[in-house]
Amino acid sequence: MVEKTYQMTADGLEKLNAELENLKLVKRPEVIERIKIARGYGDLSENSEYEAAKDEQAFIEGRISTVETMIRYAEIVDSAAVAKDEVSLGKVVTFQEIGEDDTETYTIVGTAEADPFSGKISNESPIARSLIGRKVGDSVTIPLPVGEMKVKIVKVD
Repeated sequence: MVEKTYQMTADGLEKLNAELENLKLVKRPEVIERIKIARGYGDLSENSEYEAAKDEQAFIEGRISTVETMIRYAEIVDSAAVAKDEVSLGKVVTFQEIGEDDTETYTIVGTAEADPFSGKISNESPIARSLIGRKVGDSVTIPLPVGEMKVKIVKVD
């Protein structure tokens, strides 16, 4: 079975490695200690602290597994190998909706790094998929849940 690759920047891989280390060396031991303490409170069938700690342990173990898989199948994309004015993973793109004055700026990152609230969008998002491979000055149609948006790429850093 072929596993999915996770495209990301070198910075994104570094952050995943740091998260994995924190999960294994800090979070996992903390929750194990909470479970030990909760066991001391007696009857486990009515022990909400024990249940909460076990739930957190399951979450942490699941996240460890997910992060390990993402690291194992990481594909580092070097944006420097792409033309300076071409949109690609790791680059900051500024575009303007045709007919509007305001511009929008996003950094295109891998799914593991995406954080729309800080201006980082996934390369698998409709906006990024429409922009990747395009160049400054290109007009692009971005599909939306209802209709579409036409934009012009103003700048790529």
